[in-house]
Amino acid sequence: MVTADASLTWHPPHETDLHQTIGPLRRGPGDPTFLVDAGGAVWRTTRTEAGTATVRIARRPDGGFRCDAWGEGADAAAHSAPAMLGADDDAATFVPGIPELADAHRRNPGLRVPRTGRVFEALVPAVLEQKVITLQAHASWRRLVLRFGEPAPGPTPRPMRVVPSPGGWRSIPSWEWHRAGVDPRRAATVQRVAASASRIDEAAGMGRADAMARLTHFAGVGAWTAAEVAQRALGDADAVSVGDYHLANYVGHALHGRDMTDDEMLEALAPWAGHRYRVIRLLMAAGARGRPRRGPRMAFVDHRAI
Repeated sequence: MVTADASLTWHPPHETDLHQTIGPLRRGPGDPTFLVDAGGAVWRTTRTEAGTATVRIARRPDGGFRCDAWGEGADAAAHSAPAMLGADDDAATFVPGIPELADAHRRNPGLRVPRTGRVFEALVPAVLEQKVITLQAHASWRRLVLRFGEPAPGPTPRPMRVVPSPGGWRSIPSWEWHRAGVDPRRAATVQRVAASASRIDEAAGMGRADAMARLTHFAGVGAWTAAEVAQRALGDADAVSVGDYHLANYVGHALHGRDMTDDEMLEALAPWAGHRYRVIRLLMAAGARGRPRRGPRMAFVDHRAI
């Protein structure tokens, strides 16, 4: 393997599952910024203040993690890897409280909440996922990053891409958004927030309330989108994606066997304040059954045909 431009070895103070922890950073199986190789190592690209970077994270036999990075942003990418693996995630105050969660927590002790610190980077795919089915959003993300991103540095197992710069997102013409299946509203939101990317990235250094206020200050970024960003870029173990098409009913059935509104979901999750997103992740990791698969589903809308 080509010698890395920067490397770091990290021994977590708590159990850490590589794939469970950073899995939410992957936007579908075809995400050109994320790859799991045959040996189980994770390759991920990013854009830092110093430039583009590819980071490879692999588990060591002694339980630690080896982080190798390539590119102009290699040093920043390698040294931010522990936070991405949940180094800042403190679950010490989490009390499961009910048998189902206690069992899920026991079976998934390495599930951590990641913190990439790349707020704008997490915001763009969250905007693309607004009010469309996930597969459709992932296809749009893949097409746009492949078309307008940059080649990833380093010896990646297969060609990967780095997300466009803020200027790159702003320069995408209207017909390319259309070809990617992105409606004008979401396209305009991405281009609008790209114009303020530096202000958005400042949220990484703010407290939770101020960070959420900064994100939702921008038109087209509501509570759902801000929570999706906080779960990935800010390491927020309490962020709940209020307004999600399925989440309230999933939580309602997983905890109480019935449908719920968003307000009822928040009330049901109140005993775990500070860890509500952790509870949702644990329920999903444990295979908790949500709402039975019947009733209305979000429709597929092909915006390319409009």
